[in-house]
Amino acid sequence: MPDTIRLLSTLALKGAVANLAGQYEASSGVRIDADFAPTLALLDRIRRGEGADILILTQEGLAELVREGCVAAESCVDLARSYVGIAVKGGAIHPDIASEAALRATLLGARSVAYSRIGASGILFAQLIERLGIAAEVNARATIIPSGFTAERLITDEADLAVQQISELKQVAGIEVVGPIPHELQTPAVFSAGCMTGSEKAAPLLRYLASAEVAPVLRESGLEP
Repeated sequence: MPDTIRLLSTLALKGAVANLAGQYEASSGVRIDADFAPTLALLDRIRRGEGADILILTQEGLAELVREGCVAAESCVDLARSYVGIAVKGGAIHPDIASEAALRATLLGARSVAYSRIGASGILFAQLIERLGIAAEVNARATIIPSGFTAERLITDEADLAVQQISELKQVAGIEVVGPIPHELQTPAVFSAGCMTGSEKAAPLLRYLASAEVAPVLRESGLEP
């Protein structure tokens, strides 16, 4: 029976981790048991006593668990940076989101915008529309999901715009990523990994995930190493 490493990861790295896990399992003989959810949900699960060997969370979320003694500080490493983007259903016209004014007009003109309630992208988007002074108008027609992939609401025609980390948007077939929200309107999320206290057996996998070897896979999934 091969060794098993339990890995809990934020949704933003699901595509990359699924790809890399297969490669690592084939070369090492170690089985990776991975589960994916928004950072806030994973923090809650860990604090309720769920066990794991490796955690991939937002940099801020992982730092909280280091302070609480759940994650070994010396093991922590930044893996990737991610921007929030906008997607449409495959074949739909790509709206203009290149500037603050264009984005504002596009959001106000949308039938419905899908975003997540607790994900890092959803929190950023909620703050952004407040800053733009259009929160009431957008939220009156928004499709706000508790967690998961917002672009799925494009496929079901519940929304005509989906907002999420670009790497999460790319997980859904049948959609097209228009591009990132203008960089000057957002702060990129940094996703970091660390070993839970006492999970030394996971150190080789963590080194692999942080190596230059995996950079092309991260880029392909919509992340910046």
